[in-house]
Amino acid sequence: MIQTIGKNFLWGGAISAHQCEGAYNEDGKKPAAADMMLGGTLAQHWASFGEPIDENKYYPTHRAIDFYHRYKEDIQLFKEMGFNALRLSIAWSRIFPNGGLNDEEPNEKGLQFYDDLFDELTRNGIEPVVTICHYETPLALYEKYGGWKSREMITLFEKYCRVIFTRYKNKVKKWINFNEINSMMFVGCLGPAIRIGRRDPDFMPVILQAAHYMLVAGAIATKLCHEIIPDSIMGAMLGGHKIYAFSCDPKDQLLAMLENEKQFYFIDTMMSGRYPYYSERMREQYGVTLDMTEEDLKLLKENTCDYLSFSYYQSMTVSADDAKEQTAGNMSKAASNPYLKSSEWGWQMDPDGLRIFMNELYSRYHKPLLIAENGLGAKDVLINGTVEDDYRIDYLRDHIRAFKEAMRDGVELMGYLPWGCIDLISCSTGQISKRYGFIYVDLDDEGNGTLKRYRKKSFGWYQKVISSNGEDLD
Repeated sequence: MIQTIGKNFLWGGAISAHQCEGAYNEDGKKPAAADMMLGGTLAQHWASFGEPIDENKYYPTHRAIDFYHRYKEDIQLFKEMGFNALRLSIAWSRIFPNGGLNDEEPNEKGLQFYDDLFDELTRNGIEPVVTICHYETPLALYEKYGGWKSREMITLFEKYCRVIFTRYKNKVKKWINFNEINSMMFVGCLGPAIRIGRRDPDFMPVILQAAHYMLVAGAIATKLCHEIIPDSIMGAMLGGHKIYAFSCDPKDQLLAMLENEKQFYFIDTMMSGRYPYYSERMREQYGVTLDMTEEDLKLLKENTCDYLSFSYYQSMTVSADDAKEQTAGNMSKAASNPYLKSSEWGWQMDPDGLRIFMNELYSRYHKPLLIAENGLGAKDVLINGTVEDDYRIDYLRDHIRAFKEAMRDGVELMGYLPWGCIDLISCSTGQISKRYGFIYVDLDDEGNGTLKRYRKKSFGWYQKVISSNGEDLD
């Protein structure tokens, strides 16, 4: 059946705690794994993971854009644009400073902060869509267990979920368990907070075991959410790419199939309630025997997610020929697609790929979709109090047109929440110069600036898009 944008469609944006809140050690909060990143180039940013925090160095997430103290101002700007939804995350270590390890009680000041934040959103007609863990594993759990390498993490995550579901059951009805859970196939320090390099021979065995613990924890979160908040829905989240084979060479086609298996491994499990058919061979290939119990499998089977949220910035083209020209991707590299243009960071822009990808996801799972991230990172220049970011408007316009076509194809889409609706710290590099927002924040990559907010040209454009319910894209 042809779908259209209805009155309950979610229009808004997306942020995360560690990339915008700052206040990393205020009001009882202790550091998260993300607070160990120094910033700089991609390699420099991640190389600092696992090293002790040096208070004499600049860590981009420690102050970020100071959303912790300025959220009321920012919410007023979101309201002015017409948002009816905001995707955000709760910082686990703001609720349990040590992740629940030796924390007898949750941190009341942290709980109250999110109470106040959710109330402010509600007063302004904006519904919170909350990610439980957006790369924000408490540092204490990395130091004790090495991140999600330990089964003990499941119990601590359950403790955290039980507290936030009970506290916010009347304020939050839409939840997401883990942000872009498949990103751990590329970078161990993000989702599972594991210090291991992709070239380490033990990378895949360690990651697949950690993934199992996270999948079980996600199933428990879904179970608790449905029990404590009966009118709630729980979503999984995929870091999505439409993956093309570079050519009709069977070797390219096979590589695309295998890359898709890595992409969908986690989501297939959370959406269907069982490991996908190809998982056994994948584990065999990497010599993995999982610590997996019958109770684990029962939890996965009985607690599938209600909807699928996903990010989409670009498509990815793969080739078995290493000599092909390469292009940068989100935590990966791929062959350059000659039919697509690239952003300043080498991400290949492909709105048609969004339509194709949405059709693939919907036919795979037959559950509602939510675009939880989409956007263009660019080096914006502030002139006379604004940014003439027509390039961002063009990108977003093309992707809105694409998802509207996917809806006409019959795909059920809950909403559109583009990433970084206000400039924030890049997760992959720690930079703020890779700007996504409709709102410019006066801050540079070294932490200098007033943090003053400015409306970009795209601010007024998106305001018009929302007020017309997606009809006026000019």
